[in-house]
Amino acid sequence: MRLTAYTNYALRTLMYCALHPNQLVRIQDVAEAHGISKAHLLKAARQLGQLGYLENVRGRAGGVRLGRPPEKIIIGEVVRHTEGDLEVVECFNTATNTCPLIGVCKLSTLFRAGLRGFFSELDKVTLADIISNGPVLLERLERNRALPTAC
Repeated sequence: MRLTAYTNYALRTLMYCALHPNQLVRIQDVAEAHGISKAHLLKAARQLGQLGYLENVRGRAGGVRLGRPPEKIIIGEVVRHTEGDLEVVECFNTATNTCPLIGVCKLSTLFRAGLRGFFSELDKVTLADIISNGPVLLERLERNRALPTAC
């Protein structure tokens, strides 16, 4: 299973904001620190704001900051919101399934159990847990920002 880049960018944005508490963070700063496109981050930040994970402040001096404490942001919850329906195999979608084994195949049962286990683990972790090594994360991001970017 592979999560989308969108989810990855959403989680990186939340982490960056959590590492810079009580301040507005520019999406450009997140993009530079991670070496990724600002355009991709903007869409994720907008959705995170709509969901209440971020507070989005518009305008010239605007930016984003956490909309709730990092201890209250459950990683599994964020992933569910950003990924939508995770159709690990075709038969998870009853509307488009063409597999003749639906209902008798034990693989789909196994994959559903695996997906439940995956989210069970993510639901045990908060954003605060993810940034518990904050100084190391900040140092690495600053070092990455100092690297020259390709034109």
